[in-house]
Amino acid sequence: MTQEINQSQYEPEILSSPVPVLLDVYGEYCGPCRQLAPVIDRLATDYNGRARIFKVDAGANQELAGNLMISAVPTVVAFRDGREVGRLVGLRPESAYRKLLESAGVS
Repeated sequence: MTQEINQSQYEPEILSSPVPVLLDVYGEYCGPCRQLAPVIDRLATDYNGRARIFKVDAGANQELAGNLMISAVPTVVAFRDGREVGRLVGLRPESAYRKLLESAGVS
């Protein structure tokens, strides 16, 4: 299952992570976000130990969403060594999220 984080957990969980991170920024009432949720959960299971997968509610964490320059949800952001290495905006096929993890250095 994917772990939910908030503003205060962003730095220790994302920026200080020793492995690549995928962050799903979603909205509570967003239909495409609900469709993406099982895909993100599946990725968390498949990449367990090789990457960390988190979710953050943009509405409940507006400052963080603003700092990440989130303009639409869902937005999935990949990080490596505390730096953003790629993002996908909108609902995409599962393979696109796997490629995003690969671009972050996950094999």
